[in-house]
Amino acid sequence: MTDFQIALQHGMRISEGIAALASILFYKKIKDSHYRYFSFFLILIFCCELFGKYGGEYISYSKNAFYNYFVIPLEFIFLYWLYAYKSLNRKKLFWIFTALFLLSYILNELFFLKNKQIFSFNYTFGSLLLMFLVVMEYYKQINSDNILNFTKNKMFYINLGVTLFYIGTLPFWTFYFQLLEHKDLWDLYFNYFLISGIMMYLLFASSFIWGKQNYS
Repeated sequence: MTDFQIALQHGMRISEGIAALASILFYKKIKDSHYRYFSFFLILIFCCELFGKYGGEYISYSKNAFYNYFVIPLEFIFLYWLYAYKSLNRKKLFWIFTALFLLSYILNELFFLKNKQIFSFNYTFGSLLLMFLVVMEYYKQINSDNILNFTKNKMFYINLGVTLFYIGTLPFWTFYFQLLEHKDLWDLYFNYFLISGIMMYLLFASSFIWGKQNYS
């Protein structure tokens, strides 16, 4: 990686810490709502990133397995819950998407390469399911009576962050190996992956700072 990409990686980790810290500082605003679980989620993700970065210095473990079988499923399943189960009130959709995402691991084990940092098939499939929920959330927000007060809606910040990162980088993981054959293009998209990750976590932090519970 270039020095710029290394700096962005550090920046992304810092932004994750900022989001976790913001969720703690503004916890009183959300302690009686389901967004308290979003706070726990961000804290856990930050701890996972710290473990992924420094854990290897203390114990021997497979970083690829840690991310592919724990961190990434945790991220997608929680977001499915936040979107489908809570925001959109589509509880059956949450269980269906969760089951489909978990079943995608069987296909990955049978037909796809597993000796890489992220399982592209699972990540792509998970992002496609998430994209469907993102579109539904945008539709809900546009048709809301509180559309003019969108900046007070926590899900506005969360949805924008998810759009930039998970949806915006979907082609990167879908065509990961094809892009590797064109290093300049791969570097450009990898830069976007890191920058959008930073923006997403800063938007998550913003959801606690400016979002109001009665607009959630």
